[in-house]
Amino acid sequence: MQTKNILDFEYSDLQSYLLNELGLEKFRTDQICDWIYKKRVFDFESMTNLSKDDRQKLSDNFKISIPHIIKKQVSKIDGTTKYLLELEDRNTVEAVIIYYPSRTIACISTQVGCPLKCSFCSTGQSGYVRNLSTGEIIGQLLAMEKDKEMDVKNVVYMGMGEPLLNFNNVVQSVEILNHPKMKKLGARHITISTAGIPHKIEELGDLSKEFRLSVSLHAPTNLQRDQIMPINHKYPVEQVIQSCRIYQEKTKKRVTFEYILIKGFNDSKEDALKLVELFGDLKVMVNLIPVNANPAGFEKPSKRFIQAFLDTLIKNGIDAVIRAEKGSDISAACGQLRTRELKEVNR
Repeated sequence: MQTKNILDFEYSDLQSYLLNELGLEKFRTDQICDWIYKKRVFDFESMTNLSKDDRQKLSDNFKISIPHIIKKQVSKIDGTTKYLLELEDRNTVEAVIIYYPSRTIACISTQVGCPLKCSFCSTGQSGYVRNLSTGEIIGQLLAMEKDKEMDVKNVVYMGMGEPLLNFNNVVQSVEILNHPKMKKLGARHITISTAGIPHKIEELGDLSKEFRLSVSLHAPTNLQRDQIMPINHKYPVEQVIQSCRIYQEKTKKRVTFEYILIKGFNDSKEDALKLVELFGDLKVMVNLIPVNANPAGFEKPSKRFIQAFLDTLIKNGIDAVIRAEKGSDISAACGQLRTRELKEVNR
């Protein structure tokens, strides 16, 4: 009999299965979840408050599938830690732990590779293999937490892949992270990032969760965005912004926009003013990200241009910050996951 990955199960489904299929009392679900999500114990035999018979039933029906850490790199600059993780089918993904003065963040992947092929992103240039399962998404966080011997309180879906093209598994993983009997992360400490899939952004607005939405925009016009983000041919920038407006009307929540600054391409004061016009009355927060080393060879703007861009947004009523660069010395920064090193491991 093929065993199921217990990390794929939301709380109510797991409780129902344990009760109806295995005959385990309801409170056993709480005990099992405590072992896995709080204590980070990943074998049933070590769950000592369960009877030997119950542990055998669990082992016969379930597995706790945690990805194997192939390689770990730690930034000498800021402690950012990048993990190369192997899944059961030997595909690999990368995930990152990022340290800030007030919080620690786990950046996790949702796909093996990415189908979007954004020109500034190493992940997109390396190709697309498949979606991750719910359990594979959750497993990244648990593997990193166990290695670091810590609880991570903030999660961003900003690793490899486009989360909204793996919508159901991503949403289910958020439910697991948020559930009080499972990972118990506050919904506001969970951010889903997207390059802009309008109908899925609107669908997110229908969910009764307080998680945050982040949209990778990177250009104020279709002419510019077409050149660096092929998805813009299918979903033009105006359509993306309109879906964010609908999302905001449904949720009353501010939308964060990621904007990679590329020297001589999208970094002028005129570009900033076009961005202000594009947003209109939308309540936004803009994270400005000077471009990191990338396949297209784009360069960072000068500090003067970056500051002028920021000042223009702020003077026109847009909340904006320059996002602190983390992990660039180990290729763990924005757009740098799944690079040459990963491919060499997979040969």
